[in-house]
Amino acid sequence: MATVKKALLRRLVGSASLRAVSTSSVGTFPKRVKIVEVGPRDGLQNEKNIIPTPMKIKLIDMLSEAGLPVIEATSFVSPKWVPQMADHAEVMKGIQKFPGISYPVLTPNFKGFQAAVAAGAKEVAVFGAASELFSKRNINCSIDESVRRFDEILKAARAASIPVRGYVSCVLGCPYEGKISPAKVAEVAKKMYSVGCYEISLGDTIGVGTPGTMKDMLSAVMHEVPVAALAVHCHDTYGQALANTLMALQMGVSVVDSSVAGLGGCPYAHGASGNLATEDLVYMLAGLGVHTGVNLQKLLEAGAFICQALNRRTSSKVAQATCKL
Repeated sequence: MATVKKALLRRLVGSASLRAVSTSSVGTFPKRVKIVEVGPRDGLQNEKNIIPTPMKIKLIDMLSEAGLPVIEATSFVSPKWVPQMADHAEVMKGIQKFPGISYPVLTPNFKGFQAAVAAGAKEVAVFGAASELFSKRNINCSIDESVRRFDEILKAARAASIPVRGYVSCVLGCPYEGKISPAKVAEVAKKMYSVGCYEISLGDTIGVGTPGTMKDMLSAVMHEVPVAALAVHCHDTYGQALANTLMALQMGVSVVDSSVAGLGGCPYAHGASGNLATEDLVYMLAGLGVHTGVNLQKLLEAGAFICQALNRRTSSKVAQATCKL
């Protein structure tokens, strides 16, 4: 039965790719998309029950086997705030480091950055927000203060030749402020890029955006930051994540964050559901003839593994459909 499923999946993806090549619109999309897999960090940080370290390590190794080019492994945040990530050093030391794959980690402050480097991290990420209230409730400081805090991390990272990625939360809406103006997002993205973040990931943290608001926000940001330095990070609360991502791709964005099995949420954003499922993203991109380098079958196996471990149903529509075949 498993062999039949694999064969059918190959035919589905293959036929979708052939259809895509025959359409004139394929030129409007990037030829290649870099997928940043955030499941092991953003996906698991919201889980109430502590996940055993060996299970996290196995998940990351399976994602590496699937060919994902970037896998955000963990977060060097205080266990007091995010207990699920307390084993960050053990995870970093336990995973297999595949050639050509990056394993960035989230570092909210300089202490976290130092711990990450000591554990072998070769890339880090910092995070801010386009909402003042979200920033104050999430990292206990204003937007400007948060950018100033990055300065120490960025200086040390430059000295150690460690790339730094920047996250901007709440780019299409905030649980406390409601609508966020595209101009505010552009202002924050510009600040993070100008202080040295090589890539800016624009996050719809509570998943309220639509393709229309995504287009307006990106139009504003692209006036301040080169599109080659932008990524999108969409949550699927209102079922818009794939549509919003498609809009971003049409506008020239070629880096997309997603989470295996659609895992995730946000511990500081009530009501935020999971991320865009990596399986669904890979399936869509294959149908558009866009190269990702990801093996969908191995990705589905990683999703099945973590869902079984968490005793939950996958949020990936592709995984749900292939389970019924």
